[in-house]
Amino acid sequence: MGRLDNKVAVITGAGSGVGREHALLLASEGLKSL
Repeated sequence: MGRLDNKVAVITGAGSGVGREHALLLASEGLKSL
């Protein structure tokens, strides 16, 4: 289980660059994004 299991976030600017890297990192910790 990740630290962010059962958590949801709206991530903007996740198409490329730093936003994308943050989205991938958070997803690897179990976060669900919209």
